[in-house]
Amino acid sequence: MRILHTSDWHVGVTLKGRSRLDEQRAVFGQIVQIARDEHVDLVIVAGDLYDTASPSSAAQKLLTTTLSALRGTGAEVVAIAGNHDNGPALEALRAWAAAAGIHLRGRIGRAADHLVTGETAGGERWRLAALPFVSQRYAVRAAELFELSSADTESAYADHLRRMVAALSQGFGGDEVNLFCGHLTVVGGKVGGGEREVHTVADYAVPAAVFPASTNYVALGHLHKAQKIEGPCPIRYSGGPLAVDFGEEDHTPSVTLVDVTADTPARARQVPLTEAVPLKTLRGTLEELSEIEVDERAWLRVFVTEPARAGLRGEVAELFPRAVQIHIDPVVRADAAVPRQRRSGRSPGELFDAYLAESGHDDPAVAKLFAELYEETQTVAAEES
Repeated sequence: MRILHTSDWHVGVTLKGRSRLDEQRAVFGQIVQIARDEHVDLVIVAGDLYDTASPSSAAQKLLTTTLSALRGTGAEVVAIAGNHDNGPALEALRAWAAAAGIHLRGRIGRAADHLVTGETAGGERWRLAALPFVSQRYAVRAAELFELSSADTESAYADHLRRMVAALSQGFGGDEVNLFCGHLTVVGGKVGGGEREVHTVADYAVPAAVFPASTNYVALGHLHKAQKIEGPCPIRYSGGPLAVDFGEEDHTPSVTLVDVTADTPARARQVPLTEAVPLKTLRGTLEELSEIEVDERAWLRVFVTEPARAGLRGEVAELFPRAVQIHIDPVVRADAAVPRQRRSGRSPGELFDAYLAESGHDDPAVAKLFAELYEETQTVAAEES
């Protein structure tokens, strides 16, 4: 059977206030086309469907439309909630999802409820254990729902997850493809840069050994960097379909295609998503920046390595209309250690001039603007009195 593994869609994510729904719409369209062209049997979306627990109506429409389009390719579709998602809200969509032929799991229920089975057009039978994100606070309750004995409140998070994975995989046999889907941090995984740090720290990490060797493929979400994890069975993070912030600008957005049978090892390959808009950081003086050629689609973060002056930010914005962040890095003055001059007895204009000189921003245009604004405030104050 052939599986398309993807995760961490973060539908509705913004970049410094800029909507990215149009980008996501194009990227998801490419994913649907890949599923169709590659004759995929099963699509796994391993969590973080939305970027926030309260997605906009436009984000919700895009998600449901995309899941429906993937199902429309003829593939089975399984999607689970991640730590960014509102699990109960996704669970409320299960009736719609089931009617659309989509297997959606938003929150933890009975162990049997997390098992999905199917058969490909070629007759390959498969069984998938789908485990949504489990928080530390909810781990004990989740173990109880799985009817695991003595759900010790003092047990480590990893131990609760180990027992839950064991309960889900106990029915794995050798005559069908055994799959596991989860949204969690596995020891040895490298963070991508855009994850919530609180949910990737050591307390949330579980060892790869929790997955039994009888598992033919483990499809994970949560870490945004596409990567293979060493373990007793094939384990992979698919990575996200687009970089969510500049900490991920070096990543290649992609999906993972996996070919596997019940008695042959899983073979995985990454398929780049060319519709994903790149993120790029630029550094240099205004003159140096003006000579840099950049992808006209890219979102930019710009560091200007020259002293601040009036109008500099505007010149950079004009040079790079796609810049969502502009940082003016003042040049450190050689005489920065010289003590500041005495302030008492000096006019506001003199004090502001001294501030500009001390901070390396000695710009006559800024001083003139301050003088005009100060004069205007004094005139208004005099008229009011």
